[in-house]
Amino acid sequence: MTSGPKVRIRGDVETENALVISCFPTVGMVSPIVAAYLIEHLELDYIGGIFDSRLPAVAIVNDGWALPPVRAYGGSPVCSIEGCDQVILLTSELMINDLIGNELVWALFDWSKEAKIGRGLTVDAFPKAGMKAVGMDGNEPTIEYDDDVEKVDLLGLASNDAMREAVQALGLTMVKRGVLRGMNAAIHGEAHRRGIDVMGIMAEADPRYPDARAAAEIIRCIDQLLPITSLDIEELIEEAEAIEEQVSAMMNAAKQDEQGSSGANAMLYG
Repeated sequence: MTSGPKVRIRGDVETENALVISCFPTVGMVSPIVAAYLIEHLELDYIGGIFDSRLPAVAIVNDGWALPPVRAYGGSPVCSIEGCDQVILLTSELMINDLIGNELVWALFDWSKEAKIGRGLTVDAFPKAGMKAVGMDGNEPTIEYDDDVEKVDLLGLASNDAMREAVQALGLTMVKRGVLRGMNAAIHGEAHRRGIDVMGIMAEADPRYPDARAAAEIIRCIDQLLPITSLDIEELIEEAEAIEEQVSAMMNAAKQDEQGSSGANAMLYG
């Protein structure tokens, strides 16, 4: 038996009215690329994460620090949302197992109520028409939007009318119909049920490899909320390549963990 997932955030972090950005991976690893860029350019610090004994016993090593698979970062960048003085970003390179995804989200929402979080923002992607995402076995998001839109790079989601207005203020077209998958699906479903303010930004992405250009489109949109001094596409491409290597190593380590492996072979190097 397990005690269930726990959200553990450093005690000195101010959470009231914070904006929580959720960057869990689906198509093209767009979300982790966005997360890595925001962490660096908004100067966010590691502050904790979501922990569960059913998550694989693997770690990302960065600058000598071993970090858990589901991590939280925080800071106080300039934010255009009224009352928002703190940003908390959640990210992972792992595709969270559907069997525990809902429980992680329930724990996240219970924590957010106690922490008096202001609103949430999810970062996600959907595959270009006719393409299948690598490693998702047909479980990638499927999205439809109005046919009269000639070209749509970004789409929006909203948990309520207020968030719909916020999404439209960013210049996004709302998703008309579709199916979400994974953590982001659970977040939006639970936010709608609880009446919590959550909006989503989705980019059309190439599912065959980490799509840095799709990530750049999302970052340009987020720039309206959290001004970022610069956007370097080449830097994003390098980040995408690094994440691709990390994901490959992490997935191999996770498989070894499931098979009962231990020791040096279960570690990630880079």
